[in-house]
Amino acid sequence: MIRSMTAFANGERNTPWGALACELRSVNHRYLEIGVRLHDDLRPLEPALRERIQARLSRGKLDVALRLRAPEGEAALKTDPTRLRELSELALDLSSRFPGLHTEFAQLLQLPGVLQAPAADPAALQAEALVLLDQALDEFVAAREREGAKLAAFIGERLDAIEGHVATLRELMPVIRDSQRQKLEARLADLAQPVEPGRLEQELVMWLQKLDVDEELDRLTAHIGEARRVLKLREAVGRRLDFLLQEFNREANTLGSKSVDARSSAAAVELKVLIDQIREQIQNIE
Repeated sequence: MIRSMTAFANGERNTPWGALACELRSVNHRYLEIGVRLHDDLRPLEPALRERIQARLSRGKLDVALRLRAPEGEAALKTDPTRLRELSELALDLSSRFPGLHTEFAQLLQLPGVLQAPAADPAALQAEALVLLDQALDEFVAAREREGAKLAAFIGERLDAIEGHVATLRELMPVIRDSQRQKLEARLADLAQPVEPGRLEQELVMWLQKLDVDEELDRLTAHIGEARRVLKLREAVGRRLDFLLQEFNREANTLGSKSVDARSSAAAVELKVLIDQIREQIQNIE
């Protein structure tokens, strides 16, 4: 199934140590690049986190954030009475020696060791974080697949249009060849020096061979079939499609260079427009 490389997902999970929040967002990138931002208590989780992501994704510049918000309410924070008493006694002693010294209560709370958050169980907290990550990844991959389905439909429409132009060119080429043959014969007939019939036929054959685009049309038909097959694969296909579009473009260029008729030239231009439209969208595919 086609997946886009751009997506966003987030989730939250309540734990005894606070609310865990996970956020995933990605943009296009040639390879898989993972940027990680973790709460201090979750830093040991980074290798496992990267491993889980690499098992699910293959391309894109991905930013991952795991945050832990302290619980609200009376039990959220506690003071250390011993530490607070020591600081209070120190403040009184300094105040007696330095009358101009004033100590704010809020300043005391900011000193290390005065406020204590509930101690977290590292193993349990990390297990909760991995569960949340898996849930967010499920949502993230689903978002990529939904966007990928739209891209696949867009590409499918352009492939249908390319196929239509190829069919039109197949019908036009016999008419174009006959027209060019008549033009060449008329020019040769106007020459002052008569041309031998054998030589005339040889020149006609060589000229018409230069106009022959059957191979290019056959290859385009084969590329269309291959692109449709690739769009149905359940794996990352962005690079494969990008390579295939180079082949599409090569055949379209050849068709344009061989064209001697306004109708075939217009068809070659339309082919290049459609191929470029597909190429732009393929840059978004994983």
